[in-house]
Amino acid sequence: MDTVERPNWAPGDIDLGRPSIARVYDYWLGGAHNFAIDRAVGDKVLADVPILKNVILNHRAFLRRAVRFMLSQGIRQFLDLGSGIPTVGNVHEIAQATDPGARVVYVDIDAVAVAHSRAILTGNELVNVLQTDVRDAKQVLKSPEVQGLLDFDQPIGVLMVALLHFVPDSDDPHGIVADYRDAIPSGSYLAVSHAGYEEGEWDPAWDDAKTTYNRGVSEMTYRKKQDVGALFDGFELVEPGVARLPLWQPESPDDLDENSARFLGFGAVGRKP
Repeated sequence: MDTVERPNWAPGDIDLGRPSIARVYDYWLGGAHNFAIDRAVGDKVLADVPILKNVILNHRAFLRRAVRFMLSQGIRQFLDLGSGIPTVGNVHEIAQATDPGARVVYVDIDAVAVAHSRAILTGNELVNVLQTDVRDAKQVLKSPEVQGLLDFDQPIGVLMVALLHFVPDSDDPHGIVADYRDAIPSGSYLAVSHAGYEEGEWDPAWDDAKTTYNRGVSEMTYRKKQDVGALFDGFELVEPGVARLPLWQPESPDDLDENSARFLGFGAVGRKP
């Protein structure tokens, strides 16, 4: 990798010879912010878990639809938690296409993702990037990056897309959501996408894929539909409530396929009254 020319979006303190899960996700999403080492890792994981790319693309499509829905409800500022690299279909591009004045704060704990994000977003004064643990809502909300850009007297769209299934029960995902809920004003929205399945639906044949993902990417906690719904305590769910991810307000036939009704994950959006 020493012979690879460093692009302007790759900060000088990032080792291009080491794979980054953030850049691997960028590769899976069809982005351009990745290197051969990341693509090699991504291809290896997909060889073991071929369905994974479709899963990731569905979470990204849900993000797009959720942001567009919030924009239609007048939301013009967003807090994207566990954002990774703002790659293909990112929040600020979707939001600013509707309103160039829309503001976004990206939050991630991954130093590589944050460094790349800051380099990519240089010059966009309506977007901030914060490196911290999203589980610490107080730390996130009092940060200069958030306080300097978001107006807590106006509704905010909080995004937890493909995030909470990486938070084990021992870290109290309900409490984390509640901390953000209590801090945002009336009229704000929360969007959550989450890996999961209905009672009795799990196929033992999926165990190997789950083990491979947990070992090669990150440990994941699957939750049932009612558990995802419980995360929205204090919010009013918008139609269609907690739904299979592709079935949450699909915009076109491209959002659906023959497996949509059995997709291993749910999405929902709620409004704080």
